Amino acid sequence: MRGWWQELAGLVLPVDCAGCGAARVLLCARCREALGGAGAARARPFPPPAGLPAVFAAAAYEGPVRAVLLAHKERGALPLAGALGAALAVSVRAALTGPAGAGWGGREVVLVPVPSARRQVRARGHDPARRIALAAAGRLRRAGVPACVAPVLRLRRAVADQAGLGARERRENLAGALEAGPGGARLTAGAGLMLVDDLITTGATLAEAARAVRAAGLGDGAAPRAAVVAATRTEQQTGE
Repeated sequence: MRGWWQELAGLVLPVDCAGCGAARVLLCARCREALGGAGAARARPFPPPAGLPAVFAAAAYEGPVRAVLLAHKERGALPLAGALGAALAVSVRAALTGPAGAGWGGREVVLVPVPSARRQVRARGHDPARRIALAAAGRLRRAGVPACVAPVLRLRRAVADQAGLGARERRENLAGALEAGPGGARLTAGAGLMLVDDLITTGATLAEAARAVRAAGLGDGAAPRAAVVAATRTEQQTGE
């Protein structure tokens, strides 16, 4: 019920832009452009964790982009999922059309969101990555790209809050923490998988998700790709 009321309130009550504070608009044109108007770039955390797939990000995690992601994730601004989903769709299409997407062959894009801990979902009133993934899949289908969402990963043990942890600590915290749920192999049989999340920092979460996918033999057996809304480090930023 909390999530339903948050979404209804966001639709009917006057709001300011979640990115810059411009009056009486959920997301202004400038902040919407910052979310993915320049296209997506490879995100390369340094040092990259072992097993990290090729990751594409639509924006840098700074300024209005950071504000929008936090408003959606932590403050329950649920109507922002549409704009964030559009940005994620930009990243997914970049992953499909670049060298990382070689061999996709026009098959259905199966988006696999990185799962949140149940306590976080309860505290926030929603699952941010899954909500954004659903919005991205809708945007992709409207653009003629067959896409669906398969939330087949789950946490198999408790993990500590990642905030404040360094790259090595995050890897240790997440090592072996994810697994495929019942029916995961059936739902993804023969499909190419795209791991999705709202943000990449050290890459530890997506590396663990990729390990869990490979361990369970999900999809077509090929290495998964990955797409996110924003990254703390991209090729465009580093000039690599």
